[in-house]
Amino acid sequence: MSAWLPVAPCTPQVCARHTGAVRSPLPALLRLLAGCAWTLLGVACAPPVRLLPAPARGWLVRRWARGVPRAFGVRVTVRVHPYDPGSGGELVVANHISWLDIPLVASVLPGRMLAKSEVGRWPLLGRLAGLGSTLFIDRDRLRALPGAVDTVAAALRAGSRVVAFPEGSTWCGRGSGGVFRPAVFQAAIDAGVSVRPVRITYGTAGAVAFVGDDPLAASLWRVVRAAGLTAEVDVLAPIPAGARAFVPASGGPGRRTLARAARAAVVGTDLTATARAAADQTAVASDSANRPAASVHH
Repeated sequence: MSAWLPVAPCTPQVCARHTGAVRSPLPALLRLLAGCAWTLLGVACAPPVRLLPAPARGWLVRRWARGVPRAFGVRVTVRVHPYDPGSGGELVVANHISWLDIPLVASVLPGRMLAKSEVGRWPLLGRLAGLGSTLFIDRDRLRALPGAVDTVAAALRAGSRVVAFPEGSTWCGRGSGGVFRPAVFQAAIDAGVSVRPVRITYGTAGAVAFVGDDPLAASLWRVVRAAGLTAEVDVLAPIPAGARAFVPASGGPGRRTLARAARAAVVGTDLTATARAAADQTAVASDSANRPAASVHH
């Protein structure tokens, strides 16, 4: 285990189960074909889309990402806390349950994903990730950690939105999940950008959980077979990481305080007092301030 590579206790045999209503095989197969076709469309269109201006490119990515869960039969509700994103970069962090998390976040906040280097070698999805300017990191070598943090910080300084799942592994969605690893938060502090927490919840987490050594094909079939799947995406209030908001007066590792504050927002607890004491700054609002104000269905 390393700072990038924690181990989740979730396994397919225990966690990845669906006990609710199911689709018959033929409608499920049609959903599977629709989902794969929509994904392939994204791969085919990615090269020309990269040549478009940023606003048009972002609009198309969001539209495509919204279509992925819909094609696989998942109904999505999005709630966004109103805010001014500004023109600079930002670090988006979310809890991690399923491969569906990636298009769910991209449908609201498209950006450069932070992914393990192995993803780049995956058939189809690896090519799509590469075309999407994914930042690949080597999670097996601890010595590579400072360089990875510098790479993320450089992307943030350049104005990119970087999306990360700091739990470092998928969890089944039951309970509060894993600890947010602090390394990626150091990049936000170094770049002086805000952190945007995102909470992802599923109505039937067992059907969408993609954990352990679960084969992707098995996960896809489980999703399309499950009827009435729902997902909720809560885009919460930003946490300022710049302007020394999370650099304690003692000079200690503010990244740990920032990671705890972001996780507290995602799981729905309040770390305001802890964050103030550790950072000597008013940095984190209570979870009541993080309750989203706008709602839209996909």
